[in-house]
Amino acid sequence: MNFSLNIKGRLLSFDQARVMGIINLTDDSFYAKSRTDVSRVLQQASKHMAEGADILDLGAFSSRPGASEVGIQNELDKLIPAIEAIKSEYPQAIISVDTYRSSVAKAVIAAGAHIINDISGGDMDSNMFKTIAELNVPYIMMHMQGTPQNMQENPKYISDNPTFEICKIMSQKFYALRQLGVKDVIVDPGFGFGKTIEHNFHILKHLEHFQMLNCPILVGLSRKSMIYKTLNSTPEDALNGTSFCHTIAIEKGAKILRVHDVKAAKELITLHQKMTQA
Repeated sequence: MNFSLNIKGRLLSFDQARVMGIINLTDDSFYAKSRTDVSRVLQQASKHMAEGADILDLGAFSSRPGASEVGIQNELDKLIPAIEAIKSEYPQAIISVDTYRSSVAKAVIAAGAHIINDISGGDMDSNMFKTIAELNVPYIMMHMQGTPQNMQENPKYISDNPTFEICKIMSQKFYALRQLGVKDVIVDPGFGFGKTIEHNFHILKHLEHFQMLNCPILVGLSRKSMIYKTLNSTPEDALNGTSFCHTIAIEKGAKILRVHDVKAAKELITLHQKMTQA
C-alpha cells in the first residue's frame, strides 16, 4: 500500500521504505556507540543526514530493560536544545521525538519537532491521545507490555499467537485515535518491549498482519537482543543480523526502519527496490 504523512504541510510519501536514524541523548542506551549528548548531537545528525536518513529520532531517556526513570525537566533539558540545534543547521530535517509524556510532546512540537514516537502507545500517559489530536502531528504508536522497568521480567501472552494479540490491542487504540481525529498514525509492534526472543521472531514472521491497520509499519530491530543473543554475539557485532531482519521486515510490509546504521539500511532498501523492479 502507498502511504504518506503530513509533516507540517510537507508530504512524506512511502513509495519506498524510509530510514529513521536514532540519536540517543542519554548515556544509558543498550548500544554504547549510539550514546551522545547535546554537545555532540549535530555530529550525529550530520552523519545520519549525509547517509540519507529520512527522519531523525531523538530520545532523552533509555527504554532498555530495567532502565531508570528520567524526570520531565531532565528530558526537556536535553531535547529542546538538541531540536533547536538541528533545526538551525538542518532546517529540512524531519525530527521525531521518542517520549511517552504528553507534556513533553507539547514542548518538543512547539520547539520544532514533527513526529511523536510513543513507546507505550498511550498507556503511560492517559492524555497522550488527546494531545496528539490537538497537536495534529503524526504519531508512532508502539506496543509495549509493562514498563521499561519490568517489561522483560516474565513476558507472557494469553495465547500462543502474540502477533494476533498485539494486532487486536493496536486496532482498538487505532480506532480510539481515529475517533479523536488523528489522521497520521504509524504502528510499531515493539520488538523487545515485553517480549521473549521467541515472541519477537513470531511477530517478525507474521509482520504482514499489521497491514490490516492500513497505516505505515515501523520496525525497531536494530542491533537488538533477539539478534545478538540468538547469534551468541554482542550489539556491536549485530549489524549483519540486523540487515537480515530488516530485509524480512521490508518483504512483509515495513515502511520505516528505525536504525543505528543509516548507510546500511539505505543500501538494503536500494537493493530491495532493484530486485522488485527486475
